[in-house]
Amino acid sequence: MVKKLILRGVLAGAVAGLLAFVFARIFAEPIISKAINYESARDAAQEALNKAAGLPTEAAESEIFSRTIQANLGIGVGMIAFGAAMGALFAVVYCVCLGRVGNLRPRSLAMLIAGGGFLAVYLVPFLKYPANPPSIGHADTIKQRGGLYLLMVFASVVLLAGAVWLGQRLKARFGNWNASLLAGAAFVVLIGTLMLLLPEFGELSANLQAYGRHATETPLPLLDPKGNIVFPGFPADDLFQFRLYSVAAQVILWGSLGLVFAPLADRLLSPGAEQKAANAPIPAVV
Repeated sequence: MVKKLILRGVLAGAVAGLLAFVFARIFAEPIISKAINYESARDAAQEALNKAAGLPTEAAESEIFSRTIQANLGIGVGMIAFGAAMGALFAVVYCVCLGRVGNLRPRSLAMLIAGGGFLAVYLVPFLKYPANPPSIGHADTIKQRGGLYLLMVFASVVLLAGAVWLGQRLKARFGNWNASLLAGAAFVVLIGTLMLLLPEFGELSANLQAYGRHATETPLPLLDPKGNIVFPGFPADDLFQFRLYSVAAQVILWGSLGLVFAPLADRLLSPGAEQKAANAPIPAVV
């Protein structure tokens, strides 16, 4: 039974990843292309400033894969593989929760887990470290940024699981509604405290030394030695749209995962239920 549920989770995740890729390819990919073009133009402007100041210039790195391959095959394979992996994890969590979190129908449980996955794996870490297009972020802070983001994901998942456990323990004393509110409040307080303690990306040591204290790594206007703007900062509209489409793609991924997995699990766990309902006698109308 567990293996069958996991296989269905992988299938549902792959379908969800494909749907999310289609959305991202239509809406997010043009923003990514704009960001890459911005980065290339900014690097050229910086190189011109360095050359005028007599500083050494770095040779441009050649791309291993073309933008066409990256925008289609690369992102597509990546999102489908990510969806399948999340689907397998989703099914494992589903098996653990089945029968342990109240008298929920298989379909309802699937949608609740999908919502929890979106919240813990993506939305909560996004609130602290939102998604950025390729041109935002400095090479010297990649490892630090990656480590901090993974820490947020791990903490969010663990704290949400703890909130569910706490809600189950408090249910007998306070009732299901009040227990859920108390557990939710505990989650918000703990995750909010962690967000306050963790540094912003703009406050990392490499950024402080090179650019001063800022909240993010969003590129500011490029200035010449006299303080004149020679290249603008990253467009705010492009940053907003990229983050909006990133959230929308994750909503599609997790929502599709729950919607596809729910009927598959329901049929597996309740074989013949639909047939029994179809064969049930129709009540007479008085």
